[in-house]
Amino acid sequence: MSLITYLTTIEFGAGSLATLPQHLEALGIRRPLLVSDHGLAGTGLVNDVRALCPDGATVFLDVPSNPTEEAVSAATALFRAEACDGVVALGGGSPIDLSKGVALLGTHPGPLEPYASILGGLDRISEKVAPVIAIPTTAGTGAEVGRAALLTLSDGRKLGFISPHLIPRRAICDPELTLGLPAGLTAATGLDAFSHCIETLFSPRYNPPAEAIALDGAGRIWRAIARAVADGGDIEARTEMMMGSLQGGLTFQKGLGAVHSLSHALGGLKAVSLHHGTLNAILMPEVLELNASAAPDKLERLTRALDLPADSDVPEHLRALNRRLKMPPGLRTLGVTDDMLETVVAGALADHSHPTNPRPMSAEDYMGILKRTMV
Repeated sequence: MSLITYLTTIEFGAGSLATLPQHLEALGIRRPLLVSDHGLAGTGLVNDVRALCPDGATVFLDVPSNPTEEAVSAATALFRAEACDGVVALGGGSPIDLSKGVALLGTHPGPLEPYASILGGLDRISEKVAPVIAIPTTAGTGAEVGRAALLTLSDGRKLGFISPHLIPRRAICDPELTLGLPAGLTAATGLDAFSHCIETLFSPRYNPPAEAIALDGAGRIWRAIARAVADGGDIEARTEMMMGSLQGGLTFQKGLGAVHSLSHALGGLKAVSLHHGTLNAILMPEVLELNASAAPDKLERLTRALDLPADSDVPEHLRALNRRLKMPPGLRTLGVTDDMLETVVAGALADHSHPTNPRPMSAEDYMGILKRTMV
C-alpha cells in the first residue's frame, strides 16, 4: 500500500505577494515573526513584507546560509519573548527551513535533536506546530511546500526534520520576487530544483502523481533556466522556474536519493561553507549515470520530458548544462579536501535520503562519486 497526500494552499503568480494580509487573517496570525536575512533586508523587501503584516510584527534576520541549531534557538527565543503566534518566512531555503525549526521549537519542548527524522522524530512532532507562511524569493528549494527542514546541529550533523505538520500552511509564490536575482544564484537554485525533480522521479517508492509532477517540473526548468540566467528580467522564464521549483517541492514526499545524501553530508562540514544547489548540480550527472541501469524506463521518460533524442546520453547533457551555466567544475574548487571525504561518506550513509536511491549505495559507491567530482 502507498499513502499519497497533497499538500497545502498555494498562491501562485506575479503580484501574489499582495495577498499576504488575507492569508495571515485566515490563519489567525496576529503577531507574526518575520524571518528573513540581511541581504533581503538591504533590498527593501523585508520592509515591504513587514508593511503587509499586522502592527508589531517582529523581524529576525540572522539566518546563516546553512541554518543552524544556534540560529533556530535564537529565533525561537525571540518568538517566545514577543508572544508570536505564527511565522512568515521570506527568502530561499535557509530562512524557510529555519522558520520551520522555530515553528516546531516555539510550540514543542527542546532540544532540537530528538525531532530529527533519522532519530524517530516524526512521531514527536504534533499538530501544535505554529503556522508558517512561506514566501520564496528564489526558484530552487521547494521548501515552501516541503515537509522537511534541513538544520545543522551544534555537533555538525546536518539532519532532516520531517513531518506533515512542518509543511507551511500557506505558500505565496510570486515570480516577481525573483526578478533580478544574480545569474550565478539563479543557476544554482534552478539546478537544485532540477535535481529535486530528477531524484523524485527515480525514487523507488510508488507514487505516480509525484512522478508526473516531477517530469513536468523537470521539463519546465530545462527549457527555461538558460533564459532566466541570461536575462534577470524575463518574467516568463522566471515564472516557469518558480513553477518547476514548486513542483520539485510538491514531490518531496516520494523521497530523494544519493545526490541529496551526499549534498546534505557536504553541507554539514564545518570547515567549508557550501551552497546546496551548487553541490547538487555537480553531483547529479555522476549519480544519474550510476542510477541509470537501475531504472531504464524512468531514464527514458526523463529523456522525453527534456525533449532530447531517444539515444541521448542524459548525464552528459547535464554536464554540458553545468558548463553553459558556468557552474563550478567540481568539489575541490569549492574548498573540499580529500581528508573530508570519509566524513562525507559516513554522513551520506546515515542520511534520510539514502534509502530511497533507486539502487543500493555502498560506501565505495559514494566514495567513487566524490572522487570523480574532486576537480
